[in-house]
Amino acid sequence: MGVRKREGNVVSRFKGRGGRGDRSPLGTWFWDIDRVLLALTLFLIAIGLLAVAAASPASAKRYSGEAVQIAPLYYFWRQLMWVGVSLPVLIGVSMLPVQLAKRFALAGAGLFVALLAVTPLIGVEVNGASRWIGVGFAQFQPSEFLKPMFIVSVAWLLSLKVKDPELPTVVITGAATALVGVLLMMQPDFGQTLVFGVVWLALLMIAGTSMRVMGGLGAAGLGGIVAAYLFYSTARNRINAFLFPDVEGTGAADHFQTDAAHRTLTSGGWTGTGPGSGDAKFGLPEAHTDYIFSVIGEEFGLLACSVIAVVFLAIIVRVFVKLLDEQDEFRLLAGAGLATQFGAQALISMAVNTGLAPSKGMTLPFISYGGSSMVALSIGMGLLLAFTRRNPFLTRSPYVVRWSA
Repeated sequence: MGVRKREGNVVSRFKGRGGRGDRSPLGTWFWDIDRVLLALTLFLIAIGLLAVAAASPASAKRYSGEAVQIAPLYYFWRQLMWVGVSLPVLIGVSMLPVQLAKRFALAGAGLFVALLAVTPLIGVEVNGASRWIGVGFAQFQPSEFLKPMFIVSVAWLLSLKVKDPELPTVVITGAATALVGVLLMMQPDFGQTLVFGVVWLALLMIAGTSMRVMGGLGAAGLGGIVAAYLFYSTARNRINAFLFPDVEGTGAADHFQTDAAHRTLTSGGWTGTGPGSGDAKFGLPEAHTDYIFSVIGEEFGLLACSVIAVVFLAIIVRVFVKLLDEQDEFRLLAGAGLATQFGAQALISMAVNTGLAPSKGMTLPFISYGGSSMVALSIGMGLLLAFTRRNPFLTRSPYVVRWSA
């Protein structure tokens, strides 16, 4: 009996350390979150490290000069550092209870809208656009951090209509989105403006906005694109270079980037030239950021690109399937909005690389190089994991160790 009892105690301790009975902070977190969603995210991050390692020599050569010599794997080591910073951020945010996650997003949205407003005044100009704010030796892009925070804030405002149907939530959220769009266009950043607008429209549709209102907003959106083409030179140049590549004076630089990306993407065929063996990547302007999908195509093949596209699709489908049975309006809208933003950004980036969309500086989520992008995406995915967690009734963090006498 004594031996059997001791064996039972050992088994219990073993189960408690790794199984469903593990009530440690990390164990509780692991069994509560969507582990498939987390695994797909970690897969993208791992692929991103390989891709940045492949693209780093091309970018290092491009940005090296007589005064500065950049090591071939410089961007890879920096990206590895940012991954080390971002993973704890992702886990920490995903541990937040729903109400605290919402307050975190609301406060962050206010902060980064303010920073977005001052970016054209104090920002650092890169490639003709003032989208970055310098802090000491580092820089960050407020619009990247604003995206997940703003989406959750819009979801919260739209969810209030359930309690008070008379609230003009469409007008309020539309005005907020328009304000962000104006601030982005001042940088200028037409692509990010498009992402914010698409996510807002998607949230309105999910929230049950009438088709009459949606039709009017759709017409207004088309009118806005036409107005941007007529009065906004950045958008006009990008669209002209895409639609009329052979016409002189329609944005030859943008057309060159699109051609170079498409040529690099297809130069490796279905299986690629092999890691580190690509040559076409040295002709790309931003091989490690905007055009990293093309580098993957050259060195790892179109099959690898297809796998990445399927993984992005799997993440979106996974989130929306989980939300089918969601009863909480806020969690439904917040999760759907974050998933839409994630998918829209990936789609735009891949479309630019394949020549299906005009040239636009849009990073591929969790794959492109960039500290702002990696940390901001980790915040967004952390929020998404928090809102899709198994227990929807948590009002305080279950990950705090409680000691009893």
